Amino acid sequence: MSLVNTTIQNETMRAVVWQGNPYSVGVVDLPKPTIINQTDAIVQMSRAAICGSDLHVYRGTNQGEPAPYGLGHEGVGYITEVGSGVNHLSVGDPVIVPFTVDEGHLLTGLTTQMYAGYGNGGDLGGTQAEYLRVPFADNGLIPVPSLNYTNSTTNESVSLINDYVMLSDIFGTGWTSLDYAGFEAGDTVAVFGAGPVGLMAAYSAILRGASTVYSVDYVPERLRLAESIGSIPINFRDADPVDQILKHEPNGVARSVDAVGYEQVNRNLTVQSDVIIRNMLAVTSTGGGMGTVGVYNPESNNTETAPRAASVNVHFNFSLSDFFFGEFTWGAGPSKPVGLAPDLVHLVASGKARPGFIVSDVINIEDAPEAYARFERHNATKVVIAFD
Repeated sequence: MSLVNTTIQNETMRAVVWQGNPYSVGVVDLPKPTIINQTDAIVQMSRAAICGSDLHVYRGTNQGEPAPYGLGHEGVGYITEVGSGVNHLSVGDPVIVPFTVDEGHLLTGLTTQMYAGYGNGGDLGGTQAEYLRVPFADNGLIPVPSLNYTNSTTNESVSLINDYVMLSDIFGTGWTSLDYAGFEAGDTVAVFGAGPVGLMAAYSAILRGASTVYSVDYVPERLRLAESIGSIPINFRDADPVDQILKHEPNGVARSVDAVGYEQVNRNLTVQSDVIIRNMLAVTSTGGGMGTVGVYNPESNNTETAPRAASVNVHFNFSLSDFFFGEFTWGAGPSKPVGLAPDLVHLVASGKARPGFIVSDVINIEDAPEAYARFERHNATKVVIAFD
């Protein structure tokens, strides 16, 4: 079984791999990818991040392809090889690798293809590896201005690289959650979840002119980070989060965001997939909007690809009359990092946005298994793997 599509078997690279066992990942040697189609590029990864979505794979609840496969869908690097059909990128160019894969034609499907790091990328590898093959590279990579990954020893340049890593997925995802909710400058916002995506949603709301932002979580370090950027921390273990927010906003907030997804927990820290949507419905004001970017994977009994798939429960009931008379709007789905790139790259390049503030750990790839375990225990906020 080949994990990476390659034509050369004698060159290898180190990669983080899901091997099919819950709460376990491995670091192994895989074949180094090469150009397969002339529209491909090979990216030597400089930084890759561990995403909250990776934890769904790690826990064994994510439905995907049969293990093993390479993990990761966030990262930055520089191009080491291009096919003859690549016209706008050159060897040495620094690039962001977005989590979505360009398919080389008009996309008519309802969802976007991701790298194999989320279990549905076919023969593509994950970004948590030394090298990655990127198809249709002209449209599938985001060029980065004025950045040299090969000379990244200063604190300032390392910090900037970490900022750009966030544009692979979570900064754009946090930004998009507000668009789904219908956000406008001056709105009040409640963000449920202060993990990496939730912090990016709160940060984006503040950048975009929210009047007040509430961050709901229970992990002290996450709530401290939320407060440090100007959000009001709400610890849902202290008291009902809806009651806490309504004490500040008697009429509710204009916008609410779900940045957690199907493995969210209730006040007893037991997984309960409908807690957040019920809180959103209760705390959003009449005529307000809700945005969901936390992942909701389908229920399944297929333990071959997800050993803990049977633990997933994403069905629940709520009152449509309450929804109707609340005049709510509700948007959901993934973000589109390439489409957001012109705005977000300029925000980072200008220094107006520094999303890398959430990075708590920068590690060597060999330390990835232990970092996954700490991230799962909420002892790390955002982990970045440094390859150079």
